[in-house]
Amino acid sequence: MKNNKKTKLLILGSGPAGFTSAIYAARANLNPVLITGKSIGGQLTQTLSIENWPGNFPYVTGPKLMERLRNHAVYFNTQIINDTIIKIINFKKSPFILKGNLFNFTCKSIIIATGSYPRFLGLPSEKKFLGKGISYCAICDGFLYRDKVVAVIGGGNTALEEALYLSNISSQVHLIHRKNDFNAEKILIDKIKIKIKEKKIILHTPYVVKKILGDNTGVTGIKIFSVNSKNIKIIKLYGIFILIGSIPNTILFKQKLKLNKQGYILTNNKNFFTQTNIPGIFAAGDVMDNIYRQAITSAATGCMAALDAQKFLNKN
Repeated sequence: MKNNKKTKLLILGSGPAGFTSAIYAARANLNPVLITGKSIGGQLTQTLSIENWPGNFPYVTGPKLMERLRNHAVYFNTQIINDTIIKIINFKKSPFILKGNLFNFTCKSIIIATGSYPRFLGLPSEKKFLGKGISYCAICDGFLYRDKVVAVIGGGNTALEEALYLSNISSQVHLIHRKNDFNAEKILIDKIKIKIKEKKIILHTPYVVKKILGDNTGVTGIKIFSVNSKNIKIIKLYGIFILIGSIPNTILFKQKLKLNKQGYILTNNKNFFTQTNIPGIFAAGDVMDNIYRQAITSAATGCMAALDAQKFLNKN
């Protein structure tokens, strides 16, 4: 097969799960090959401040943490290839064969750590103003809205973190959440409350987005309505950051692996916690975790997947 690369262990994804599994696999002399995918470093590269990565206090930036993880994997001789898998040729049993944009890969075992991507509101106006006032990453685009009014939509850790970040850049942040309670860490909620008292953040709960308003210059406002009273508000602003969760990158694995209703890969085989329904194929990180979705838990499952893969390869 032309441009074919063979390896004992192929790792798909370059986030905390992928690089951690590479570190453990390389130390076990499995000579892993890691395929970065389109988003090198994963979603963490868009995070300005990580305050809960053990040992890195008071904080570490996402890009810096991913650089360290990558260098750690390279130090133990992980082969890193900037390619993207576009087709699965054989997933029935080992050896597995996958097709990338640049190479074809044959391997005895696989760790899938392809992560997830932002969830959309699904409004026609959302598509219309994408890149013209609508963003899914405040760290990436927040500087464009210095001293301007913006909105953040969401109620999880990411939404609150980026609302706090924007509150130091923008003149005012409207935080819109469809529930009364936040699904976020208490320390973040406490920080949000302080910003609310300072009137840097204006809270709208429980409200949902009805329409995004704008003209040929871009976003000019947002129309929201109350879940309880159906009261409608129109807020004039210049930027909207949509942070309502994520969707696992598992499109390639549909009809190949067992997924749950949300599209996450199902694992927890009786012999290997991270093994999928196919022996020799393992999953780690956000692609299989729709509960915790933390950088540290992604790294932990990456470690587990590497240890499971090592046991599998030793037996086979």
